[in-house]
Amino acid sequence: MSKSADTIYPVILPVPATDQQRKGREMVRFLSRYARLALAQSFEKSGLLLGDLPKDDQGAPLPVDGVYWSLSHKSAIVGAVAATLPVGLDLETVRPVNQALLARVADDAEWRLAGDQEPTSFFRFWTAKEAVLKAVGKGMAGLSRCRIVEIETPTQMILTYDSLPWPVEHRWFGDHVAAISVQQGTVVWPDAP
Repeated sequence: MSKSADTIYPVILPVPATDQQRKGREMVRFLSRYARLALAQSFEKSGLLLGDLPKDDQGAPLPVDGVYWSLSHKSAIVGAVAATLPVGLDLETVRPVNQALLARVADDAEWRLAGDQEPTSFFRFWTAKEAVLKAVGKGMAGLSRCRIVEIETPTQMILTYDSLPWPVEHRWFGDHVAAISVQQGTVVWPDAP
């Protein structure tokens, strides 16, 4: 079974520069395969057995034999995690943000917690909410039920989904931010990819 059910091993991999040149569906297929390579490494580090990786009708990962999994990818970086508890992982590239998105991601009370609406805060909020929504298996349809209630440190915050608290931990990889949400356990982040 697992080394320790309380230890979570996300894996973050840089996409090779030559593969970043891919376009369209070819790029999406490549990133999906590459993220699954990261997932296989997370399974291995966790001492879990990698088997089938089913998804529901909306494409959300389904747990198998008590193992939950989550993937995320951008054109320059991919990430994945496997755990014995519901878990969500999201990655984003920090870049300028369209002001119209600010109100969609967080309300005024949430923005006051951050003290600003800079791109780094926006993407911390965005990845945190995505990670929680992935952990609960709801996707973006559940965004209005997911709220940031406390920013504990520059890398930790507490969100709620339907009033149930979900801790989120962030890690920066260059101009990318990763967020992971799991109810309990210790997250062991990899060194910079």
